[in-house]
Amino acid sequence: MARRGSDIDAKIDALFQRSLGEFTGARNALAKELRNEGRTVDAERVKALAKPAASVWAVNQLYWRDPKAIERLVALGERIRRVQTGQLRNADLRALIEEKKQMTMALLAKASAILEEGGHAASRETVLRMSATLEALAAWGDMEGVPRAGRLTADLDPPGFDTLAALMGGKNFRAEKVLLFRAPKAVEDPAAARARMREAVREAEKALREPHRDAARAESALGKANARTAAVEKQKQEIEAQYAEAKEALRSASSEAQKSAQAVADAERSLAKVKRALET
Repeated sequence: MARRGSDIDAKIDALFQRSLGEFTGARNALAKELRNEGRTVDAERVKALAKPAASVWAVNQLYWRDPKAIERLVALGERIRRVQTGQLRNADLRALIEEKKQMTMALLAKASAILEEGGHAASRETVLRMSATLEALAAWGDMEGVPRAGRLTADLDPPGFDTLAALMGGKNFRAEKVLLFRAPKAVEDPAAARARMREAVREAEKALREPHRDAARAESALGKANARTAAVEKQKQEIEAQYAEAKEALRSASSEAQKSAQAVADAERSLAKVKRALET
């Protein structure tokens, strides 16, 4: 028999899949429902969930819409970390990093589209926050106890060198190999950081152009399809009207034919009667 309250994770997952505007009301309603059922611990757990920022909400929706895409990013980040720590040899680190960059740009484009669909602006600052969160998810990899997409409530920053060392159980890192896991503010010149961020935004905007063109083409095709459907519907209505008229004409003609046949039969009977009278 299932333990009472074992459905709480499914309820929380469903909560994080709601639109951003619905989150707070749905969270409070769920907490109240759980409290009324006597599930105080679950109710407090739900009530404590913070409403995500728009940038975080978009990354969560990326996961709920295509979990495999986020899992591939995390797996690639894990592979990069294993190369950087010497656990995985005979792998092209630079190629892996470039692959991760392209994967992140594609996910940023999708996240920006999700924001716009939800009525939120994909501003430069928001895109940068989403980029940092995706970088962090890749950097954390699949280590135990690290943040997971889907239920994030705050933007993430990639873990620093000391954090990674602790999480790795004190394994020795080759400092020259740790290219992406240092906190950017600690190692990058501010001007270089701004330039890198501007480049990330340009790449995201570039990646968005094709989806926008596809959307415009789809909207145009939809308009043509709607017009064609309206024309066909009009033709259908006209044909149905003509069919109804023809059917009524047939019914009327059939009725008249029956009356005529009856009149002929009556006349023939009258004629026969007259003939018999003349013969007598």
